[in-house]
Amino acid sequence: MAAGDGIVFAREAGVGVEEFRRVLLSSGLSRIRPVDDPARLAALIAGANMIVTARRRGELLGIARAITDSAWCCYVSDLAVEAGAQGLGVGKGLLDRLRAELGGGVCVILGAVPESVGFYEKAGMEPVSNVFWYPRSS
Repeated sequence: MAAGDGIVFAREAGVGVEEFRRVLLSSGLSRIRPVDDPARLAALIAGANMIVTARRRGELLGIARAITDSAWCCYVSDLAVEAGAQGLGVGKGLLDRLRAELGGGVCVILGAVPESVGFYEKAGMEPVSNVFWYPRSS
């Protein structure tokens, strides 16, 4: 699946730690992700059983990192788009490709940072007020 500007969306088995780190830094998610802990970043990548990427000429522009049972639900733990590619439809393209991979019988769930709520609403996602969690202690 390709978008304008030569952007190609694809499911990948994994991505490199350094390119993942670069996108997290550029996207602003570095403030809430362990970007200074390469071993933990590698574990984040290895633990995802679905990764969808957006690339232009091989360069990683965006990533959706998720965990799914492929039958009922999919939790998107990261949706990150490098700053220079924001506004080009990369985030929406990642969500569209993820949903195409999953099919209509699987719901997509994610926790948004407050400044991204408008993007997810515009992308057609519905807010849910009855979500609970135990926050990380480290």
